[in-house]
Amino acid sequence: MIKLNSRIVDYTIFPNGETKLDNTDLVIHPFNEIMFKYENDGDFIKLMFLKKYLDSAKVTAELIIMYMPYSRMDRSENDSPFTLKYVTEFINNLNFNSVTLIEPHSDVSVALLENCKAEYINFKLLASVIEKVEFDTEHDYIMFPDAGASKRYSKMKFKNVIVGNKERDFRTGDIKGLTLHSNSQGVGKKVIIVDDLSSYGGTFVKSAEALRERGFEKIYLLVAHAENSIFKGELFDNVDKVFTTDSIISEQNNWENLKFKEQLKIYEIEEVLLK
Repeated sequence: MIKLNSRIVDYTIFPNGETKLDNTDLVIHPFNEIMFKYENDGDFIKLMFLKKYLDSAKVTAELIIMYMPYSRMDRSENDSPFTLKYVTEFINNLNFNSVTLIEPHSDVSVALLENCKAEYINFKLLASVIEKVEFDTEHDYIMFPDAGASKRYSKMKFKNVIVGNKERDFRTGDIKGLTLHSNSQGVGKKVIIVDDLSSYGGTFVKSAEALRERGFEKIYLLVAHAENSIFKGELFDNVDKVFTTDSIISEQNNWENLKFKEQLKIYEIEEVLLK
């Protein structure tokens, strides 16, 4: 999904797979804002067509990327392709005036993109989650599932913080277990797990299991980005509610996922950015 100045841009896909930009209802200003929600690689072609069309009109544009695709492929190991670098080169060649990444997975994306800045919306979202779950800052806890999350959100200052340590199977990459760097007991208390991204949610399932062992009564998860795969794992069996944004997730209204409706709160990124 691509928006130009807050309006969805329409494209036609022909039977042979070619894409046509529908310019009929485009509202173009001297300076324009493009909101980019990645759904598949074809969105890059759509983005290019739109930006080239704006260039032909001799106007400028900034790009807001709701979630940076390929951001987990942020290095080359054993001569593997450096996929994120190739994607950022594609975007750089479109020559946007500025690029904003929403809650980037790492600093690598920001470094590779020209004229780029990061917008860490979890700081805004956490304030909302705290209010909604009636979080007591004196007694309840914030948890970061690993050192990376702890470092990313080091400016979140709370009295009670727990950091996890994941044990991985180096052969498969699967998470075998998770320990807590804290002796805190959570009987009758709430905890909010904070991180940037969830796929199947294995990290958070292990986190929740470790927290339940410590007696925590209510466990909530805040992630800026959630893939549709969260519906396929065991996440909702282990946390009381998930808070996320519409940056990736799109299948929440599928009939098979409606059973999770009360356990899922999705914020609209455009509204969050306006706060």
